[in-house]
Amino acid sequence: MDLLEYQVKEWFDKMGIPVLPSQRIDHPTDLKRLKIRYPIVLKSQVHADERAKAGGVRIVETTIDAIAAAQNIFNLPIWGELPEVLLAETKYDAKDEYYLAVVLDTALCRPVLLGCKEPDIDWESPGEKMQYVVVEQEFSPFYARRLGLKMGLQGALMQSVSDIVEKMYQLFVQKDLDLVEINPLAVSASGQVMALNGKVRVNERAINRHPKIADMTAKMMSRHKNSKINNFLGNGDELEIQGKIGILGNGTGSLLTTLDAVVNAGGKPGISLNLRHSFLTDTSPTTFCDRLETGLKVLAAEKSIQVILINFLGFIPQVSQMSEVITNFTQIDPKELKSYLSNGSKHHCKHLPRLVVRLTGSDFDDARKYLATLKPEGETLIVVENLEEAVTQAVRLAKLPTAKK
Repeated sequence: MDLLEYQVKEWFDKMGIPVLPSQRIDHPTDLKRLKIRYPIVLKSQVHADERAKAGGVRIVETTIDAIAAAQNIFNLPIWGELPEVLLAETKYDAKDEYYLAVVLDTALCRPVLLGCKEPDIDWESPGEKMQYVVVEQEFSPFYARRLGLKMGLQGALMQSVSDIVEKMYQLFVQKDLDLVEINPLAVSASGQVMALNGKVRVNERAINRHPKIADMTAKMMSRHKNSKINNFLGNGDELEIQGKIGILGNGTGSLLTTLDAVVNAGGKPGISLNLRHSFLTDTSPTTFCDRLETGLKVLAAEKSIQVILINFLGFIPQVSQMSEVITNFTQIDPKELKSYLSNGSKHHCKHLPRLVVRLTGSDFDDARKYLATLKPEGETLIVVENLEEAVTQAVRLAKLPTAKK
């Protein structure tokens, strides 16, 4: 479960992480009683990303302009979600911006500290710009300073960033979190640091250990009864759309990129699963290949899915076992598959969906060659390296006649 920004800022403030003066806005008229100075930034409080591009973030300098902007933002749906709350925050002039995060790496089963000298970066995307430190033993300030050194920080900035990382880790542990993110961490011309935006993801299995979080969750669910906050994977890791092409990705970036590509190619995406994180239904630690096997069966058992499009790029753990999981799936008896999603209904599967597998990166060379040698009956397995080709094949296969499940 992801918290809204104003909730995250409240937690940051209590932990001593520097945040700007701000005020919660429940109605445009609340701006008549604003306690912070103009100019201010009005931010839509929704779970969707890219609020600024959608018009959900506005800079205003007067009360009249603020009320007009707030009225527009309150009526602006972003990814189908209307805000019930806005956040009014003091405008901040940043000289430099950084990215910081503490994340639970389910592949390593350890917390990882992440840092980058560039903001607005996807922590799940591999790249040389992102620095990381695995917390292998009991945490100490050494880990935070090591991350700062790898980021190339020095002097007072090194100390400030290290202190913030340490407090982020303390919050991560105290609240049983999967992710604590500051994006961006801004640095002013005078060297002052400030968390301009933050993200917190609560581990769903730990919610009941924290009464205040459980109460917060109950209120969010009551306001969004039709949302996917309490879904199979958790907010942000499953997109459920009634389409014919199910998608499996190894990160939020790959998942959303694939979904957009399918739509742009004229296809209809269905349930899309991010295998980077464990499922809510997992009662014990799982490997990436465990989740791949489960994800394939979940999509195959869904009546609307006719094609499963797998998009893996960069790196995945246990890459040598991935081919075996996919091969075994193509040989499974469809009658053994059942769906236990959403309402608990069970559907018997008569025919497996066709598979289109896109693998890109040197780590996948052997797996791609092996899967390409398989010759199952019909076009039930297609292996490619290019995403555009993979999407084209998936959309084409989805239009072919198939037996009803």
